[in-house]
Amino acid sequence: MQLFSALYDRVMQWSRHPHAPRYLAGLSFAESSFFPIPPDVMLAPMALAKPSRAWRLAALTTVASVVGGLFGYLIGLFAFDAIEPLLHDMGYYEKYLQAKIWFDEWGFWAIFLAGFSPIPYKVFTITAGVISMSLLPFLIASLFGRGLRFFLVASLMAWGGGRMEQRLRTYIDRIGWIMVLLLIIVVVIAKY
Repeated sequence: MQLFSALYDRVMQWSRHPHAPRYLAGLSFAESSFFPIPPDVMLAPMALAKPSRAWRLAALTTVASVVGGLFGYLIGLFAFDAIEPLLHDMGYYEKYLQAKIWFDEWGFWAIFLAGFSPIPYKVFTITAGVISMSLLPFLIASLFGRGLRFFLVASLMAWGGGRMEQRLRTYIDRIGWIMVLLLIIVVVIAKY
């Protein structure tokens, strides 16, 4: 069943769209403050489709993400009481409490690691605002953490270029079904 190859073709087609960089910037901004989908899902195919623009796309993603992180910081600073019920409803409250503990222990490095890793960065940007973290270290940690992550993703995709795109296209259905199977196994193990 070739479900994933059709999806892959569509994503690659979207990544070549003339307005794709605008959508990438919007997604990067939103993900840093409130949206659950990371910009890597757009950045990777865009860098793969146009390797010569990979670093420019990584820079755009980084800047938009840091500006979005600043928006998350402002949400935490000025509107935490209004969004606290949403954190409970969306299952992020425990992550928020963990982020506060990390800030108490590591401060600057908590933001840097959240920016680089798959940990929900938005939780840390909001938490930084709630605890009134100093703005300059927040911005520097965000810039380096997010930049390192996005330039790494873009560079790997650009390095692979057309060869990687063709290889992925050949094996995407197998990879997709293996990932679905692994997800099911993880869910079953987590339940029992």
